[in-house]
Amino acid sequence: MAREVVSSGNSLAAKAAVECGCNFFGGYPITPSSEIAHDLSVLLPKSGGTFIQMEDEIAGISVALGAAMSGAKAMTASSGPGISLKAEQIGLGFIAEIPLVIVNVMRGGPSTGLPTRVSQADIGQAKYPTHGDFESISLCPGSLEEAYTETVRAFNIAEKYMTPVFVLLDETLGHMHGKAILPDLEEVKASVVKRKEFTGDPKEYRPYEAGPTEPATLNPFFKGYRYHVTGLHHGPTGFPTEDEHQCQYNIDRLMGKIRAHHEDLVRYEEYMLEDAEVCIIAYGSISRAAKEAVVKLRSEGIKAGLFRPITLWPSPKKRMREIAAKFEKIFVTELNMGQYLEEIQRVMKRDDFGTLHKANGRAIAPGEMVAKVKEMM
Repeated sequence: MAREVVSSGNSLAAKAAVECGCNFFGGYPITPSSEIAHDLSVLLPKSGGTFIQMEDEIAGISVALGAAMSGAKAMTASSGPGISLKAEQIGLGFIAEIPLVIVNVMRGGPSTGLPTRVSQADIGQAKYPTHGDFESISLCPGSLEEAYTETVRAFNIAEKYMTPVFVLLDETLGHMHGKAILPDLEEVKASVVKRKEFTGDPKEYRPYEAGPTEPATLNPFFKGYRYHVTGLHHGPTGFPTEDEHQCQYNIDRLMGKIRAHHEDLVRYEEYMLEDAEVCIIAYGSISRAAKEAVVKLRSEGIKAGLFRPITLWPSPKKRMREIAAKFEKIFVTELNMGQYLEEIQRVMKRDDFGTLHKANGRAIAPGEMVAKVKEMM
């Protein structure tokens, strides 16, 4: 039976984490994500988990990675400046294949920017949060309900594909209070994915000896299975190597284990799009305003519809190409200067979109979208 709660996006992300089995949080406070840490400092000890506030953002992700290697379902949370500080350890998570959920409650940047204002300025950072070659996974909720359900999905993806996964909230959604309808708790528990473990002879254990589209099998520490963990390129047992064939295979597999499962990872919403003559593309908190704009435009005789990516990375490129072929008029709006627009242009192979972008910390109102769409008609 579904549950009705009144809460904020940040609190729902924390609640989702605990209810799907998260038992470790390591982090450091930063506006506008701090409520996630505050809530987990209460919830985790009550459920037998561990909360630890470290001396800075780097230490926060470091302890979370260590906990994950020990078998914990681990999480950290921050905002843009904190994610920048975590970049090196995020890279360790990718190459060592450590499952970790990273919540980024976005605010204006660069640098300290606009700490208390809304933004979607970390979309590009979420695709390339660190140096090197890898495939990032980033989920972008658009409602209070999705702040909960996409956090649960992030943990499942992290455990299944053995990789860091981003949940991209923003200041508006993180601090918004309202009613949310959540899945039944037993339904959530039944959906939980557990990482694969090797159960054979310890002498035969090769954690990184995986197929080209498969993740590593990293047994939790302290269970009698020996392997090496490093940020260097490594062979089947984790020990460093510079063998050219092994190093190329490592990168091919890091990317292949995500690319080969694109359909499993991609999620999107379509709203009144079936009979539309103009397609609005928006995501995150401003997709709520975009839905209002669709209704307003239709009341004025303009058949508008919304396409909302929920999985931003990898992008829903197959569906976006279908939209490019179907719609002559496409309107893109974001709370940045066009970071996802670049991906839309790349995928759709077009550059004739109507656009509305803001980077001043203020939301985009439905009326502003309506006026811009009318200019296209």
